[in-house]
Amino acid sequence: KQKFKTFSPPQKFAITEIHQRQNVLVSASTGTGKTLCGFLAILNELIDSSQKGILQDKIYCVYISPLKALNSDIAINLQMPLKEMEELAKKKFGIRVAVRTGDTTTAERQKMLKNIPHLLITTPESLSLLLTSPKFKENLKEVDWCIIDETHALAENKRGVQLSLALERLQYLSPGMARIGLSATIAPLEAIAQFVAGSDRDCKIINVPLLKQLDLKVL
Repeated sequence: KQKFKTFSPPQKFAITEIHQRQNVLVSASTGTGKTLCGFLAILNELIDSSQKGILQDKIYCVYISPLKALNSDIAINLQMPLKEMEELAKKKFGIRVAVRTGDTTTAERQKMLKNIPHLLITTPESLSLLLTSPKFKENLKEVDWCIIDETHALAENKRGVQLSLALERLQYLSPGMARIGLSATIAPLEAIAQFVAGSDRDCKIINVPLLKQLDLKVL
């Protein structure tokens, strides 16, 4: 409320669906709060669990982006609001965020095995490697949500094929996992929704077209 006053249109439609563990595709233009839209319900649940003392040492959410540079920004954009909310609540929540990409150092990887992140930020390639790691694979067995950001950049190429396979393997380890696709405007939405959820699974489509609010005066 202090920062944004109200929810953006994609957030209004998506937050409840994500909270209810539905597979969702959110299609909206850049700058409409799509990424935060994916995380809001999840952060709400993690903070609630933390305050009740039932926050587990496990990965609750895997966030996947094709851009390594974006992943670092996402980590900062999660850690800052968490810090601000801790200051408002005057208590520590203990919610851990970690980035795992090809640039992650060996020391950081070892640290992740000891202190399991609640929110894991990664790329399609790194997720594929994590699923074959005997040590880390055990931490992917109770994931509640998987966010696939920049879906439009993955759906039509080889990286998308690799990601589809990795998501099915992740779903096999975490059968109750809900998938959240975040995409810029793209078509056909039904095909992209199937890419996000996988074959024979339902996926709710939240399509928010850009409606510019014009203040026009003719002189």
